[in-house]
Amino acid sequence: MAVLRKNTASGVIFDIFNAVLLLFIAFITLYPMLYVFVASISNPMQFIKKEFTLLLLPLGKVQWEAYRYVFMNNMIMIGFSNTFFYLIFGTVISMAVTILGAYVLACKGYLYKKFITFAIMFTMYFSGGLVPYFLLVRDLGWIDTIWSVLVPSAISTYNMIVLRTAFASIPDSLHESATIDGANDFTILLKVHIPLSVPTLSVIGLFYAVGRWNSWFDAMIFLRSRGLYPLQLVLREILITSNAEYLAQQGNSLELTALSELIKYATIIIATIPILLIYPFIQKYFVKGMMIGAIKG
Repeated sequence: MAVLRKNTASGVIFDIFNAVLLLFIAFITLYPMLYVFVASISNPMQFIKKEFTLLLLPLGKVQWEAYRYVFMNNMIMIGFSNTFFYLIFGTVISMAVTILGAYVLACKGYLYKKFITFAIMFTMYFSGGLVPYFLLVRDLGWIDTIWSVLVPSAISTYNMIVLRTAFASIPDSLHESATIDGANDFTILLKVHIPLSVPTLSVIGLFYAVGRWNSWFDAMIFLRSRGLYPLQLVLREILITSNAEYLAQQGNSLELTALSELIKYATIIIATIPILLIYPFIQKYFVKGMMIGAIKG
């Protein structure tokens, strides 16, 4: 039976305090993105001369000059298309190897299962380092190819362990029933484990997608052709070169400095907004998926 809390003075004070606290937390969470967007469309000269840090509305007349300059770079669309390619195919490859690895680790009776689990988890704490990593990719002949971006970072040990825990929480009776009916491991994986682990799979897929979207370090190390650059590497290049052309055109170092600051904020918005659009579609799976993957070890 539900217990109704009396509308007492202390209860009202608690509700007000709770609402204020939650609104404050929401504000400090959302304000950085608001600040970045408002700064990106502000007047450059007024923005660089501002004497206060709180920024809720654009300074001066709304200007889209920073975005115009970023999209003037022909590499932006190339970067977008490459990033979507890496995101889609990279996430598919990552999910495939993660699902297969998690299924094997979750099933009972496999030979050397404990040793394999230990060897996989060992990589979470120790790695060979950047130089052996580069030499391995070079010897595989993947330098300046899409494989250097897609394959070496295809799997996350943490994600596989979480998914293994979710698979292990599925009752053994379902696995045994399917085996009696003549199903092989691939059929059991596709018909039993995957349908019952959709929340966890959605969360892990989001982790991989966000990682692919934000990835730039591997591309910077292994890619030589600018036509293969992902968006993040293109934006990094824009930030580094930062408007040297504008200096020659405008002849005003202060205006250049001001516009350069706004271009930084514009690149953050361009790099962030697309991936944020994915969250609403899988938000309902997020908490449930992580809890399923964290209950049973």
